[in-house]
Amino acid sequence: MAPHSPSSVAHADPARRVRTAARDLGFDAVAIARADVPLDREMERYDEFIAAGMQGEMQYLERNRRTRARLDVDGILEGAKSVVCVARRYPRFPEELEPREGVLPTIARYARGRDYHGFLRRRLRRLAAFVRGMGSAERPVRARPLCDDEPVLERAWAARAGLGFVGKNGLIIVPGVGSMVLLGEVVTTLELSPDAPIAERCGACTRCLSACPTRAFVAPFVLDARRCVSYLTIEHRSAVPVELREGVGAHLFGCDDCQTVCPFNAGQGARSDPSKDDGEPFEPLERWSRTRLEEMLALDAEGYAAMSRGSPVKRSGRSGLARNAAIVLGNRGDPSALDALRTTAAHHEDAIVRDAAAWAIERLSR
Repeated sequence: MAPHSPSSVAHADPARRVRTAARDLGFDAVAIARADVPLDREMERYDEFIAAGMQGEMQYLERNRRTRARLDVDGILEGAKSVVCVARRYPRFPEELEPREGVLPTIARYARGRDYHGFLRRRLRRLAAFVRGMGSAERPVRARPLCDDEPVLERAWAARAGLGFVGKNGLIIVPGVGSMVLLGEVVTTLELSPDAPIAERCGACTRCLSACPTRAFVAPFVLDARRCVSYLTIEHRSAVPVELREGVGAHLFGCDDCQTVCPFNAGQGARSDPSKDDGEPFEPLERWSRTRLEEMLALDAEGYAAMSRGSPVKRSGRSGLARNAAIVLGNRGDPSALDALRTTAAHHEDAIVRDAAAWAIERLSR
């Protein structure tokens, strides 16, 4: 599927043509910002975050500061003038329709289907090709698609473009769409008329801050990733601190708690917009409905490869999923898991997993 411009906009303003092409590709929102103006205040906040050590084990966040501050550098695209920011919504079902089978409800909504990177990257590549096609032999246009593969502060650029505003939980909230979106960018040397930023609209609401089960928000707009359940279950490779395990609750991979309570997500139901070549990328994989948490404890390398193939859940790693499963079983309070946990505590090859299983056993034996 290639983006196309209706005849009515074939010769329209270039920015309008790009917006139309992005929507034709299935993006729910699109906005444009200058790429040659560095992030200043945003980088100050980022530096404060790093200086406080709130990145935890994500040491890659400490690197490439210059590249994070601006897009018109050789690390991204030298000579860039504009950045096209896009958002694609993923499904949220009403509470009464939320799935209950297997481990599916323990996985964050964005990760229940196929790995979204492939879907987004294909569409971003097509959008970049469309932008390049707006150049000529005399005035060629360069464009580079970005999707989680370069050190880009995508929420900051999305906010600057007016794609949405940053909520108190640090996520981009797109008016009329909500925060349950995935972001991508196309950086280009084509000069496009930018959109205006949107003023923050949270007002006095602090529902997202109060909903965090581990109290990971130091202040509005300031997240200590070391306490965040999404970080602990996905990026953190060491043992989950004992004092935070209860807060992990029923989360095997990721956490949606600060989003599900947000008023801007109310009424934003499931989207079904399959394309001919990709299908619906966020349709939950059938494997999650038939898999039990106890099975996650005993996955060998082959079983883990089959379980995680083509899924974002692969990010946690085999030991990470087993560690998380043990903690969730301990929090669930069901003594029927004791036999599986005892086997794991005695025989799992990873000491971190054995420790989590022992913690769960102690919790279930009270």
